[in-house]
Formats: sequence, structure tokens, C-alpha cells
Amino acid sequence: MAINGNTLGIALSGGGFRATLFGLGSLWRLSDAGLLGKLDRVTSVSGGSILAGVLAHRWQSLQFVDGRASNFQAAIAAPLQKFCSETADIEAGLLGWITPFKSAGDYLCSHYEDALFGQSMLRDIPAAKTDGNPTFIFYATNMQTGRSFRLRQDYIADYKLGISRNSAVKLATAVTASSAFPPLFSPVIVKTSASDWTNEGDLGDLADNVDALREKIVLADGGIYDNMGLESLVGKVDIALVSDAGAPFAIEQKQRGDYFSQLSRVRDILIDQTRALRKRNLVDDFIAKRERGAYWGIGTKIADFNAAQALATDSPTTDALENEPTRLASIDATRQAELINWGYALADAALRVRAELVIPPSAGLPFPNTRLS
Repeated sequence: MAINGNTLGIALSGGGFRATLFGLGSLWRLSDAGLLGKLDRVTSVSGGSILAGVLAHRWQSLQFVDGRASNFQAAIAAPLQKFCSETADIEAGLLGWITPFKSAGDYLCSHYEDALFGQSMLRDIPAAKTDGNPTFIFYATNMQTGRSFRLRQDYIADYKLGISRNSAVKLATAVTASSAFPPLFSPVIVKTSASDWTNEGDLGDLADNVDALREKIVLADGGIYDNMGLESLVGKVDIALVSDAGAPFAIEQKQRGDYFSQLSRVRDILIDQTRALRKRNLVDDFIAKRERGAYWGIGTKIADFNAAQALATDSPTTDALENEPTRLASIDATRQAELINWGYALADAALRVRAELVIPPSAGLPFPNTRLS
């Protein structure tokens, strides 16, 4: 649904439950501004995919009036807050460790099914381009081809493998693959029929064994390749919004010398450098007006927007949110409210100042009794 002839999309980054809640605040502001129902595209990674999955799963139940979902709190926020109040990673990780025929990713997928999605399939998400429904794109990383793997309601795809429009994939499986951070929850195996695929990718030297790679697809967290979910957003919509709750890169004064610790540190450095480059290029494009949109991150200073009547101020409380762990672990009600309020406040400033969107003023933060200063 175009805004003055412009298409609109949002990327929801990875970052565990904190990204789920920070992104929830961002979407809450979009709803209050009458923009949620006008989204054309939603891309997501890891913790952001939990949020996007709930939004997609419950899209048909949202009661939109001029782009605002009047039941957003009940339909989207409440179930997500309940879900993020219960730890998911420890039990799934332990069960996967001690069970020989079921992985931690399998247990995580079962948890998503039981708590959020049931047996819903990706194809059950309302079709895009009809009745104003957005395209939902869940990112995973294909560990075999080394490329981003996209799971949508209309197809699954890989730049190397091509496109499959007939493969049946559960919504819970898509969210699990997107949030399967290695080595605990990866790999997530998706099995398809080779005959369902079309040669729309760059097969290159894969031509001789592409059928095997299509029949058993080995996936891990989408953030390995693109932690902000930008690849299918920027350049695909006229106005690109990015809600980023990814973890800051931490200095380790005492680096352990064992092989596993070193490999983990190398992985973190590589992911951080890729993420930093993507962010820098995105912000440069916004500044140079090559792209229209806005970026806000959990570590962004709201004062940098110079927004009139900003909904919050920078404080030790908002600074502390950047250090919230990026696990799928229980977050208490107060911290949840702070993360949601902070995402809401930053989205408000970014939409008005950077994206230059004319939106109705906010009536206040979602949780007015939880202070950010």
C-alpha cells in the first residue's frame, strides 16, 4: 500500500529476545502512526523473525483503520511479552545435547510451535499484493552455498540454488532457521523435492550436484550473512526503515587460548565487521539521498535526531539497554517495558526526522509508568 505513491518496508534485526522487544516497540509506533497497515515488505533475522512471525501469523486478525491496528497490544504485543518472559534457549539446548535423535534446533522449533505458531505453514500467511498484505521475508544462512536463504509466503530461494514455489515449510521452521545461532541451535535441516526448484540462480559449479543441495538444505542463523536483513529491503522499496537491536562488539581483555574460544572470537569479529560495513553503507546512502528511509539502533542516541518533542531522553537506563544479553532468555516485565518504550521513542524520532514522514503525534509511550530517564 503506497504512501503518496511510495512503497514502504521495514527490516527487523537479530539480537535475541531484546531484538524481539525493541522491534516490537518500533512496530507499535508504526501502528500508532497509521503506517503498519501500509507496509509492503517486512524482512527479518533471528530475534526479529520471532516478532515478524507473530505479525505474519496474526495479520488477518489485526483490525486496521487507516493503517493503524486498534488491537495491536492484544494481538501482537501481549503474546510476545509472555513469550519473552520465559527462557527458551537453555531447555532446548540441554535437550538437544542429551537426546541422540533430536537436535536443539528441533526442540526450539517445537517450542515455537507450542507457544506461537502451531502447525501453520509459510503459505498460510496472507498473500502479498492482495488486500494490502505485505511480503514477509525470513532470512537464514545456507551453510552449504554460503548465501542468504530467503523464506517467504510465496517461495523459498537461494542465489545459488534458485527458487522453489511449491515447497511446504512450516512458519515455525522458518523462524527457527532464522534464529538458529551456531553452534547451539544449528543446523536446521529443510528437506524439499529437487523437482520443485527452478534454475533462476547462479548455479555455476553446482550444476552437477544441485539436486542434492536442493533436497537437503542445511541452514543456520540469518545473522551470519546479514544481521539486519537489508538485502531484500534496500532498493526493493521506496522508503526503507531499519530497526536494529544487534549486539555491540565487546572488547575482551582476557582472551582464552583454547581452539573453541578462538574460533568463536573469529566468528564474532567477522560477523561484526560485515554488519558494520552494511550499516555504514546504508547510513551513507540515506545521508546522500541515494535511498530514502531511516535507521535506528538500540545504541542510537535520541538526541542525534534533534527531534522536536522527542518521547525520551538519553540516560543511563537507555545506555544499559545496549548491554542486555542477546539470548533467548527470560526478560523481566520492567526491562521488557524499557526495551519496547525505547524502540517506540527512537522509531518516532527517526520516522519524523530521517524518513521525513508526516505522522500523527504520539499520545505517549506504550508503558508510560516505566521511565527511561
